[in-house]
Amino acid sequence: MTPQELVVRTLPPFGGWLALSALALPDGSGLRGVAMVAFLAVGPGAALVRICGPALGARPAEGPVERRDPAFERHSDLLERLMLIVFLSVAVVLIDATVFIATHAFSAQRVLLTLTLLTTIAAFCPPLRASPPRTSTRARTGKGTAL
Repeated sequence: MTPQELVVRTLPPFGGWLALSALALPDGSGLRGVAMVAFLAVGPGAALVRICGPALGARPAEGPVERRDPAFERHSDLLERLMLIVFLSVAVVLIDATVFIATHAFSAQRVLLTLTLLTTIAAFCPPLRASPPRTSTRARTGKGTAL
């Protein structure tokens, strides 16, 4: 593992632990709010998307018929990952908070601690391998219909 991969892998859990430590700041502190919102918006989703990264990159984006932008695939894949990070983070936060509300044990500290622990565990999980592209039965056997 390269140092750059290590930084990318540990950045989401570090953000969670930073947000937990920001709970010690006064209630109206702007730094406390920024740390919490930044982690809750991207932390858990970034850890989950990193696990699924190779599987997501197995199929590149398909551009329009007329290619005016030569970097369409790269930009499209980057936008896809950014949106997945945000939406997965929001989904995990909502599920976690709903479980605590349903069990009558809701508190910001519990939700944040649970998400930080889950993000830390996800940061240590190995990434998924991409499956090989599927080929149709006709292409494998060479038995197509000829007219």
